[in-house]
Amino acid sequence: FFFFFFFQAEDGIRDAQESRGLGDVYKRQVSTQSTGSTQAKSSIMFTARQKIKKEKEAQPSDLENQVAQALVDLEINNEELRPTLKNLHIVAAREVVVNKSSTAIVVFVPYRLRELFRKTQVRLVCELEKKFSGQHVVLVAKRNIQDKESHHNRKAAKGQVRPRSRTLTAVHEAILEDVVFPANISAKRTRFLQDGTKLIKVELENPYEVSEKLDTFSAVYNALTGKNATFSLPASE
Repeated sequence: FFFFFFFQAEDGIRDAQESRGLGDVYKRQVSTQSTGSTQAKSSIMFTARQKIKKEKEAQPSDLENQVAQALVDLEINNEELRPTLKNLHIVAAREVVVNKSSTAIVVFVPYRLRELFRKTQVRLVCELEKKFSGQHVVLVAKRNIQDKESHHNRKAAKGQVRPRSRTLTAVHEAILEDVVFPANISAKRTRFLQDGTKLIKVELENPYEVSEKLDTFSAVYNALTGKNATFSLPASE
């Protein structure tokens, strides 16, 4: 299985009420551990819900809750990741089919937090893949594509220009860089096939870190952009 990567909702926690009946001391003692365990579990879930912030208060999926809980577990138990993870959250997560026997997880992170994620991304992805039984995980920043015509209609009179970073081409290029991180793109060319379709051929550096994920990169990039791409590494000397 593989994972990739682009969270939000809050649950109130109701305090457990103690028994008030006479001669009920033993009952309270026996139930203390159970009550404490339930409260701790609820507290952990409450914290996990803070790790995913969805748009328009949408409810997170089961997968998104699982990724959020994994982030909470790492924040609690991993001293190296804790300082960074306490300030991070995700906005979405989805599974992408890589082949008949495997899927990957794409985790979407807020665009404004992308650089903070990258500081520990290699270690974070490694730990997440352990928690998801070896599925590949990919982190992708959440970006918005701005429609040219609608923007023109609203802003042309004010002399404002659509930022290049929000064009379709720029967003797809940025997604490509996110998908292959921490590898670097050393070369890229577009090939036109006989049936009229396009195939993007991407050459990467850092072969030791991504050599087993090339098919995952292709599947994820296609799922996010609708474009076909193949990835290769430098030939071994």
